Amino acid sequence: MNRFAFAASFAIGLAAAGLAQEGVPPPPGLVPERVWPAPTAADWQKPVVIQWQRTWPDAVQLARETKRPILVCVNMDGEIASEHYAGVRYRDPAIGALYEPYVCVIASVYRHNPRDYDQEGRRIPCPRFGCVTCGEHIALEPLVFDKFLDGKRIAPRHIMVELDGQKTYDVFYTWDTESVFATIDQGIKQRTIQALPVVRGDRSLLERVQSVDSRDRAEVEDAFRSGDAARRRALLDAALQLGAAAPVELLRLAAQGLDANLAGAARQGMLRAEDPGMVDLLADTLRAPLASGERQQLVEALGRFANRSSKARTFANAHRGFAADRGTLDTGRWQQALAGGDYAAQVRATDPAELGAASDQAAGQRPTDPAPRLAAAEASLLQALQLPRQGHRQQQAFRRMLLEDAERSAAAAVTLGGSGWQLDAVSAVVAAELGRTAAAYEQAIAAAAALPPEAPGPLAVACLALFAEARQEAIVAAVREQRDFPPQWTTDVHAAYAVLGKHPLGQDRHVAHHFDFLDFFGTPEAGAVLDAGLQRFPASAPLHERLRQRLLQTGGPEALLGDYARRTAAADAPPALHWFAGYAALCAAEAHRRQRAEGPARAAYQHGLRCFAAYRERSSATDGEHYVAMAHAGLARLALEAGDLEAAWRALEQAFTAAPLAAASLDGLGHTAVQTADMLRARAEAAAQPHLVQQIDAALAGLPAEALAPPEYERGQPNPRPNRRRG
Repeated sequence: MNRFAFAASFAIGLAAAGLAQEGVPPPPGLVPERVWPAPTAADWQKPVVIQWQRTWPDAVQLARETKRPILVCVNMDGEIASEHYAGVRYRDPAIGALYEPYVCVIASVYRHNPRDYDQEGRRIPCPRFGCVTCGEHIALEPLVFDKFLDGKRIAPRHIMVELDGQKTYDVFYTWDTESVFATIDQGIKQRTIQALPVVRGDRSLLERVQSVDSRDRAEVEDAFRSGDAARRRALLDAALQLGAAAPVELLRLAAQGLDANLAGAARQGMLRAEDPGMVDLLADTLRAPLASGERQQLVEALGRFANRSSKARTFANAHRGFAADRGTLDTGRWQQALAGGDYAAQVRATDPAELGAASDQAAGQRPTDPAPRLAAAEASLLQALQLPRQGHRQQQAFRRMLLEDAERSAAAAVTLGGSGWQLDAVSAVVAAELGRTAAAYEQAIAAAAALPPEAPGPLAVACLALFAEARQEAIVAAVREQRDFPPQWTTDVHAAYAVLGKHPLGQDRHVAHHFDFLDFFGTPEAGAVLDAGLQRFPASAPLHERLRQRLLQTGGPEALLGDYARRTAAADAPPALHWFAGYAALCAAEAHRRQRAEGPARAAYQHGLRCFAAYRERSSATDGEHYVAMAHAGLARLALEAGDLEAAWRALEQAFTAAPLAAASLDGLGHTAVQTADMLRARAEAAAQPHLVQQIDAALAGLPAEALAPPEYERGQPNPRPNRRRG
């Protein structure tokens, strides 16, 4: 429980009759760090002893089969009591025995592993909670919130749910742990429903294939992974015989394994399975290269879930569009033009000033001809696009004047009977620049079909970007309203961004949007788009952000570190690449910490410090010092968890020196350097090391007031200046 919530006038929220104790004040002199001592590195290495169920439907079915109640546990990263439960109590065999009479589920919105499955479909358990994946405990949180949390996201929290779906008790804001455990114990002892005995030894492994209990599921999956070809075939056949009830995770193991025959059989099993989890498996399977016929079958299988899942409906429509070869744009014509050697010179050839002068002269000679008016509109627009959107007030006023001139000239062309792609494109871009988004989208869609590659480069790029954005927004609106959308819309987005990615005036943001779109729907082309973008824009922050995410998801922190090591080793590596490598090392360190791999985490932080030093040496810039401080703070946390108080203090001292304001910044695990200093101070007091306490106090007193601000989640009201991960 955080320090500010701790001081609130709450005691224990119990829904059981006569047990509510709202308004009971906390005992005087309570110190949170002593009530909920932070777990040590040794604590985190212990296994979680609670058997969590993977999904809410599994928990409900198991509760009904065994007549056991459900215990919903809610947890939050970085919050002191939640850290204590996750790192100490959930790993204590006595607590495991206390929770055993319940069907347990865990809800937390934080991701601790970058991915839930490895390349062969094997589950990657959450290092914080044990037998569930991060995706499972994340997916459970909004469901639990809607059903039981009464609109309050409070953690830690323990809720008993009976077979009728009603809460028996709801424990939160307690001043000790014993009252929580006493309530959990009494919830079973006072229960009138008699749970059925669970007999596990009389069922064969093949019979357990159809069990929803996470313990049975894990045993079946372990047997599949470790078994020989005959055992794997027998288990898969048992799963396939269940037809619509085939277990998702066993199909995943077979589909993503190395045996091509089993993989093919599993994909055929996906065509019949009805488990809601099949939506994610089908979507993940479509990420891989597949024969067109089999891909189409899987897309249609995904479509079978359309009435039950908005994701299934959206993804099925999207993949139908990706498979189509014709859309609004004439992609063949664009590809031919972009391949031409002189295309870059052609798109930059238009001089707005010359075009404007020529259009003024032509308008005087042909007052009833719409063409000169349209040329004048285009000239004013192109001049406006040359000016930055943000800048000096006079410059912004001049930019707006040019846009309004373009709008008036375009309106005059319409009055004189003008029409066509050029008028639509100019009108679309002008409307977008003046903030009329809906009109801009409508006109960009009208212009796109006839937009030729020889259109002035800035106009073509702006219009194509608007066209792609319009289609994306239309898809979002359709999803929000739970209705179908034409698959051609995804064809159009893909085609427009493909053109922008090769256009001489295309920008890194276009590549980022293209990658996000493809990656969201899980197409095999997404990685190639990002790689090509980084070749073209090697110092693009948005593209490096996506690269880090992709590497963590596909290969983990080792892949992230290895990829950037190769990039920085190149002879032509720009200085900025060392900054990105340093930041990537911090991300890798945090990923290792989530997996409780202290040694690799420490090495990654130290590697990050070397990268930032190389960046400072090559560029003479100091914009990496914030992350230097964050790296030292991370090392301090590791030393504290390992019990090395002196090493923790030395690292904190370096963090405060490198960038004092960074002391209040949250790292990726929700910790700040000041929080680590508070915990270190409590440990030093307990260890009777007054000299260390004095040093910490002096260092904290020397920090700016802003650096001492607690994280937003520890404030009693929203923070007008929230902590940011980035400096």
